[in-house]
Amino acid sequence: MKKMVSVNVNGSGSREYECGTSLLSICHEFQSLFPTNIVAAKVNNIVKDLNSILTDNCTIDFLDMTTTEGMRVYQRSLVFVLVAAARELYPEGEVTVEHSLSKGLYCELHFGREVVAKDICKLEECMRKIIAANLSFVRKKVAKDDALELFKASGQPEKVRLLEQLARDSASIYYCGDVYDYFYGTMVPGTGYLKLFEIRHCAPGIILRFPEKERPDELPEFVEQPKLAKIFHEAEEWGRVLRCGYVGALNQAVQENKIDEIVRVAEALHEKKLAQIADYIAGHRKEVRVILVAGPSSSGKTTFAKRLNVQLRVNGVRPESISLDDYFVDRGLTPRDENGNYDFESIEALDLELFNEHLVRLLKGENVKIPTYNFIVGQREYRGHTLQLEPDQPVIIEGIHGLNERLTKAVGHDQKVKIYISAITQLSIDNHNRIPTTDTRLIRRIVRDSQFRAHDALQTLQLWPSVRRGEERNIFPFQEEADIMFNSALIYELGVLKSYAEPLLKEVTSDKSEYSEAMRLLNFLSFFRSINIDEVPSNSILREFLGKSCFYK
Repeated sequence: MKKMVSVNVNGSGSREYECGTSLLSICHEFQSLFPTNIVAAKVNNIVKDLNSILTDNCTIDFLDMTTTEGMRVYQRSLVFVLVAAARELYPEGEVTVEHSLSKGLYCELHFGREVVAKDICKLEECMRKIIAANLSFVRKKVAKDDALELFKASGQPEKVRLLEQLARDSASIYYCGDVYDYFYGTMVPGTGYLKLFEIRHCAPGIILRFPEKERPDELPEFVEQPKLAKIFHEAEEWGRVLRCGYVGALNQAVQENKIDEIVRVAEALHEKKLAQIADYIAGHRKEVRVILVAGPSSSGKTTFAKRLNVQLRVNGVRPESISLDDYFVDRGLTPRDENGNYDFESIEALDLELFNEHLVRLLKGENVKIPTYNFIVGQREYRGHTLQLEPDQPVIIEGIHGLNERLTKAVGHDQKVKIYISAITQLSIDNHNRIPTTDTRLIRRIVRDSQFRAHDALQTLQLWPSVRRGEERNIFPFQEEADIMFNSALIYELGVLKSYAEPLLKEVTSDKSEYSEAMRLLNFLSFFRSINIDEVPSNSILREFLGKSCFYK
């Protein structure tokens, strides 16, 4: 008699299946309940590919393309098809997956010459041929030594170096036809799932575009982002300056006791960029009176603003600061989100009329009574705080809405400079596995919330989707409005954050839906060698999350 296992699928009640039944065969029973293709599943809150089989009693939550996890699976699988197509067309060349851009992934093709329109057409045609063939993605667990030989044979030295550093006996490798590769995460069952995509030329590389989970049946509108592309390019250049474009190189520096040099140069690059920004503002001090600092959660806005203040003072400029938090409307007037909760991240949560009135009066040199917001009672109060600016004295305003023209509509364009901050990592795991900016910021926030807000990792992970929705609505649409962009990422930071984040993530229990995300981040951090916090200087942006910053007493 065959062994049976009890399974609860998407909360629908217990069902019996034969041991060894694949998730793929079960998902067909439930596909009609989902708006888009099921692409993966959570089994006991661990993400698995659909070719996985049942061995024990479990809960299953199927994931389609309307979920964050499902869309990650779709994107990752599409990258594999790109790699397979490039390998077929240009066997001596290489694809590197660099970073997100214009609702897609910016990638570069390295085959000894400039990429032209004909190359892109051939590449997309080859990808569509592979997708039409519906080739299976097959996951194989192989011994570490065998994996090393495979990647040596295919000329992927960064994968070899990283695998050599990992304390693992085996590695999971995905195959698509004759092409094999290592990917950090799961794949769809076959290439036929990946029909919706496009490739656009973005010199010197390409943008691989795909749908978003909010609208999984269509490609998003293409919007060029030249300013963001420039800051990503600068991040790559910084990686080259530090000779540390991949995690393996960073780990090697730790192993050889050379990380102190990387830390010093990385911090010096930050200081140099800050000084350049301060020099620009000082050179336009007669015109620039309002300095707006904006960026997503955990991008380091506060420390950036404080360091910019110091650099401006070196130039003889004495800025003042205003907190947008003090201009919240009274609690009863605060807008609510789609779930009925107060939406403090909406620009409508600020008293824009009062804020603009105060800005205009300050720029005229008037003495202004500045409010203080009482978060306990949800009302503004006046506690005797006044501010008056001298004719060439600017004011620094830090907050998520700084790039939105509505925030400072009463101030002329020539009187303000908008600065966008984001943590754009210079590192990739290897040539085909990038490190999303979002992951770096999330790990920063997990550490900071534990250090200063008495939140555990579970609470931070539970809040994160709401934070991300707010960013998509209030920050990212205005990125290209920035006059200046600053990359707050430090190439060594994940090695430092690892020691703080790992024990916090391990506290997330397997009965929580966030467990899968905690395990994903733990797997990600396992690629890094730990770096001693003592290497981090007291004025570093990283200290905003770790503590012992010279700017916070």
